[in-house]
Amino acid sequence: MSFLERIERQKCQKLADAIDEQLHLHPAIKKAFASVKRELFVPPGFKHHAYKLDALPIAGNQWISSPLTVAKMTQALEPVGADSVLEIGCGSGYQAAILSQIVRRVFSVERIERLVREAKERFKTLGITNIHVRYADGMLGWKEFAPYDRILFSAAVTEVPQNIFDQLKDGGILVAPLITPKGQIITKFVKNGNALQTKELDSCLFIDSKRGVE
Repeated sequence: MSFLERIERQKCQKLADAIDEQLHLHPAIKKAFASVKRELFVPPGFKHHAYKLDALPIAGNQWISSPLTVAKMTQALEPVGADSVLEIGCGSGYQAAILSQIVRRVFSVERIERLVREAKERFKTLGITNIHVRYADGMLGWKEFAPYDRILFSAAVTEVPQNIFDQLKDGGILVAPLITPKGQIITKFVKNGNALQTKELDSCLFIDSKRGVE
């Protein structure tokens, strides 16, 4: 391992430790944060901020969520032991990269073509082969590979479309930032037959979801 690689690994580990201090991460989730180079997912001018616990701007008027928010969403999803995850809103690809270290297959849908291209390049650079990215309207999901063990929204919604719940396995978990009168709330849904158990977890701040592609 080169000197630069050791420095990068130390930065990732330090970030994972900082998150763990606040959230008490599952060991597999902490290991994922220690394994993914966040600086590859931020614009060049922000690399010196890559390992801080801050959200950062990316292309397409989008943002890469703060590592704390990514960790909260990941922890709520309970991905350890899951086989497949559908992510609505790939963005920079950081959330998908974290999930790829824990889950066998990650399917991510992104409505902005440029972000799809850039995310695929990052995954290729990192040698990640278990993330499948599709350029499409995320509100349609990805029916071909449904049902999924887990579904994660990386953009805020006023409500989760029924067709997305239909793509979740019975007993599966869906996590989404819901837009409520109180603000955006990380909300966890557990599917039990035709019923949904709902739990509000924490406040958050995400870009609002949009339909269609651009």
